[in-house]
Amino acid sequence: MLQGHLARSWDVRDKGFSLAGQDCILEPLCFPEHLCGSAPLASSSDGRPVTCSLCSDSFPASEKDQLLKHMVLYHKLVIADVKLIADFPRYMLYWKKRFTEQPITDFCSVIKTNSEGPVEQQEHYFLLCDALPEDRILREQLQQRRLVILDQQQKERDDTTFHRACMFCNEEFTGNRSSLLNHMAKEHSFSIGLPDNIVYCNEFLDTLECKLENMQCLYCEKTFRDKTTLKDHMRKKQHRRINARNHEYDRFYVINYLELGKTWEEVQSEDDRELFEDEDDDWSDWQAHPVYAVCLFCEQQAETMEKMYTHMEETHEFDLHKLKTDLSLKFYQQVKLVNYIRRELHQCRCYCCQEKFETKEELVQHLVNTGHGMQLPEISHWDQPQYYFPTYENDALLTALSDSESESEGPNPSSEVPVIAEDISNLKVIKQTSVLNKLKFGRYLKADK
Repeated sequence: MLQGHLARSWDVRDKGFSLAGQDCILEPLCFPEHLCGSAPLASSSDGRPVTCSLCSDSFPASEKDQLLKHMVLYHKLVIADVKLIADFPRYMLYWKKRFTEQPITDFCSVIKTNSEGPVEQQEHYFLLCDALPEDRILREQLQQRRLVILDQQQKERDDTTFHRACMFCNEEFTGNRSSLLNHMAKEHSFSIGLPDNIVYCNEFLDTLECKLENMQCLYCEKTFRDKTTLKDHMRKKQHRRINARNHEYDRFYVINYLELGKTWEEVQSEDDRELFEDEDDDWSDWQAHPVYAVCLFCEQQAETMEKMYTHMEETHEFDLHKLKTDLSLKFYQQVKLVNYIRRELHQCRCYCCQEKFETKEELVQHLVNTGHGMQLPEISHWDQPQYYFPTYENDALLTALSDSESESEGPNPSSEVPVIAEDISNLKVIKQTSVLNKLKFGRYLKADK
């Protein structure tokens, strides 16, 4: 339970940390999807430092994750659903005052870890969440403060001095912003949403235009050598849209300021369900997007596994096919091996000799220099149930591992005893002489009498 709250409390890519000298990964990691740095939603924080609620330590507003980690490691305090708190500095100041007035146990749930282990290894953590009415009211009040954004949106809706050129065809539009947004949706099949749902429209368009000028795809964020190549990519891959997972755009959608705990992506999904709930389940227009596998040792990506295997063999002297053959690895053993290697590399530790390094680059160089890349510890070291679970939740390499019939966990089909069809030539005789048949005729005779 605590582990889940810890994981939900930290909205960061790197979800690993060291606790009591042990390396911990709270939840599956996630490979970056070429996203730009997430822009915070508008709030009253103004970049001021955030002070810990239980001590005098303070952290820059941009290092909120470090503050959360500090509170877990030094104060055993976990704040649930941090990303839903509208004004985090004010939230922390409020609880700093309250914690000086009453004991922390008056506000937080107490969670005892390792309850079945030795007493000296048991620890108590404190969970602060909106299950406490006071916390819920505080979160809602902070959310209400953000509703001043509606004034900004109304000004933009009524503004008739808007003047801007289309980012795709350079046609100029004057008057209301809706004319440009509707033009891009109709003529260029590029829609960022209904005009009435957008706020800070000029800044939003500036962000998108900047990416196009830098030859970046608006959806996958990949960079191309020229505009022609970029246009072809966005057209062929159907990437003429923005990525719903890119939280850089959250601040430009009013819904993020209105509904506590609901993002514009979630609302969009709800709208889609309502739109298509009465339609037939027609999958004929389904177009799958390519899934890129990421190298075990670096950030290199490849659309096909052949390219990825070749890259790992040529660049890192690692041959997964050879290991699979030499060790006669079944499918799920391959899965556990990949997850084991991923985890060790994430923690900058050699999976062969267990030596620790400061950076992943130093570790990769060590694997090549020592030849440890193709050396594994005893199979019992990594063939463990814990490695069934992916280290990276979007690890496409796992889905591409070979799963031939000879590697199935069940018995070998060629060694199975053949099934011989039953001889039914004398079935009629058996039927006539069966006990059931005699009982049946007996009932008929009694009925005739």
